[in-house]
Amino acid sequence: MVNKKSRKEVRVKKHMRIRNRFSGTAERPRLAVFRSNNHMYAQIIDDTVGNTLVSASTLEKPIREELTKTNDVDAAAYLGTVIGKRAVEKGITKVVFDRGGYIYQGKVAALADAAREAGLEF
Repeated sequence: MVNKKSRKEVRVKKHMRIRNRFSGTAERPRLAVFRSNNHMYAQIIDDTVGNTLVSASTLEKPIREELTKTNDVDAAAYLGTVIGKRAVEKGITKVVFDRGGYIYQGKVAALADAAREAGLEF
C-alpha cells in the first residue's frame, strides 16, 4: 500500500532542497519566509554566523493593529513593506529570497513584491 506524505513533510523536503542551493552571507543575507494558518513571519538571516539580522511577523502588536486579518494577502504585503523598511534602516539592500518550500504565489509573492518596493533587491 502506498502511503501519502503529509503536506508539511513535502514542504520541509522542498525547503531543504532549496536551502542546499543557497545560503545567506554577510554581503547578501537570506530573506526567509514562514507562514502558518494564522500568521506570517519573515527574517533576514546571515547563515555564516547564524544570526537573525532583521525580523518581522504579524504577531507583533504594532503590525497586528494595522491589519484587519493576519492571514491574508494584504497582511503579507504589509509585512513585506515592514521587513523591507527595517532592512534598509540596517543597511541591507541585497538579499537572497528563501520561499521556505511554499509555492511562489499568493501570500508569498505579495510579501516578496512589497519587500522589493520597500527597497530590497533579489
